[in-house]
Amino acid sequence: MSSPTPSLPSPMPRWRQYWVLTKPRVTQLAVFCAVIGMFLATPGMVPYPVLIGGIVGIWLLAGAAFAMNCLIEQAVDAKMKRTSWRPSATGEVTPFHITIFSIVLGSLGMIILWNFCNPLTMWLTVATFVGYAVIYTWLLKPATPQNIVIGGLSGAMPPALGWAAVTNTLSAEAWLLVLIIFVWTPPHFWALALYRRDDYVQSGLPMLPVTHGERFTLLNILLYTLILIAATLLPYIYGMSGMIYLISAIILGLMFLAYVVALFISYTDDLAKRTFRFSITYLSLLFAALLVDHYFI
Repeated sequence: MSSPTPSLPSPMPRWRQYWVLTKPRVTQLAVFCAVIGMFLATPGMVPYPVLIGGIVGIWLLAGAAFAMNCLIEQAVDAKMKRTSWRPSATGEVTPFHITIFSIVLGSLGMIILWNFCNPLTMWLTVATFVGYAVIYTWLLKPATPQNIVIGGLSGAMPPALGWAAVTNTLSAEAWLLVLIIFVWTPPHFWALALYRRDDYVQSGLPMLPVTHGERFTLLNILLYTLILIAATLLPYIYGMSGMIYLISAIILGLMFLAYVVALFISYTDDLAKRTFRFSITYLSLLFAALLVDHYFI
């Protein structure tokens, strides 16, 4: 009696292949931060055309940038367990089709932002696209272990994009929000890079845990977390938020610091993974606290 032939996994539906290329979970967090920026920019309600146009336009351009990222890192992704399943890495979606997909998404996003928000928001979002897809992914990521620090500005821009969509300007408050995400990015990403370091060794990318080792990376995570906690106090010090936000920022900061200190004292891959996941929760709750404070004090 012959043994049954093992069933092969079902191929990913075509629509889902393209959806995956936009890195929807990362895009969702970016758009969430942009929406918070919109609401913080006005004492009242954001006009619905601006709100909807901003969400859709920023989402489309972010998705275009992530699709281009997948294209540029196609060969690298194929070497890494974490990313080898992506349609770009498996070849299920060709470079030509990824390029066309990215161009279409980006063009639609530009048109929507220009018409429903303002040219400043469109150009800032395009610059963010270029900063992430070209400067970070293509130039910095394969060149230096400080890639996530130097290239972090593009990933930190969403709240400024939201702010600009409403006000057609970039004030100091918008840049404070950018600063928070900019400082949050290294400890967030390096926690991931630590428990995925074998993947990065395989990929050949010079990530900090690969080039400088575990202890040095942990020290940098700790230092950046302390800087982050200080940076999150600036909205209160500057006067753009009140006690609800301040208390939330302190509590969330201490929780994040507890993860990082535990990681520094006794590293495990599991704890690094939990630290990485909490960092996402941390940022989401921090920005939610800004929103609650803005409307309820």
